[in-house]
Amino acid sequence: MHTSNYWVAHFKENARHKRINWNLTPTITADEVDVILPSLQAWQLGETSEGRQLIAVSTKYANTTGDPEYLEAVKLFIKEEQKHGNNLGRYIDKIGKPRLKRNWGDSLFRHVRHFNASMEMWTLTVITVESAAQIFYQSLKDATGCRLLKQVCTDILIDEAYHITFQTERLATIYNSTNSFGRAARAFAYRYFFYATACVVWFAHKNLFKAGGNTFESYVKKMRYRQHKTIATITNAGVKQVKANYANSI
Repeated sequence: MHTSNYWVAHFKENARHKRINWNLTPTITADEVDVILPSLQAWQLGETSEGRQLIAVSTKYANTTGDPEYLEAVKLFIKEEQKHGNNLGRYIDKIGKPRLKRNWGDSLFRHVRHFNASMEMWTLTVITVESAAQIFYQSLKDATGCRLLKQVCTDILIDEAYHITFQTERLATIYNSTNSFGRAARAFAYRYFFYATACVVWFAHKNLFKAGGNTFESYVKKMRYRQHKTIATITNAGVKQVKANYANSI
């Protein structure tokens, strides 16, 4: 497990990396635009959240746990997400298309977040959405021949891998602070929340996922892998499996 200070340093260092060459001219085709643009616009809107509710919940959590650096890490995490939204918006501008101001999926998640006052549920929600985002951006990257858009996707995918680790470590801390009954109930609830959210994301962006080479079955398989990895991490099952594998090999 990494400390909050580690994540503060990570986000500050990562902000220095510039992985996108904005001098490139977009080469996206009309056919690609027809399939990609609706999801690109919707996801761009979702990445522009100011994160007020998350900051409020994180402030309370950081004060309760005596970990003020965690709040700073969360603010830097939000800033990195906003960078994704800005880059997607910049790309949309460059291809001469409008940005969305409203979208049903974004509105749904914003309403859910508004009523969420739990650090645990916030963290679980972020992990789930970020897991789907990994598949989304890889699909977007695979669905286009545009070098600039591919660079935008690559930059986001690099960031998202660290985001999931950051959030999963925090969820593990929260999970392991509960009693055995609470942990069992949580592991069960986590799984169903993960799959329910994954299905909503698929049906909102299925055309983009399919353009990137996914079927519903392959998408679910990829999400299941990420869900199992998350549960294994927070329950320490991953460590137990490594020990078991080692014992069987000697």
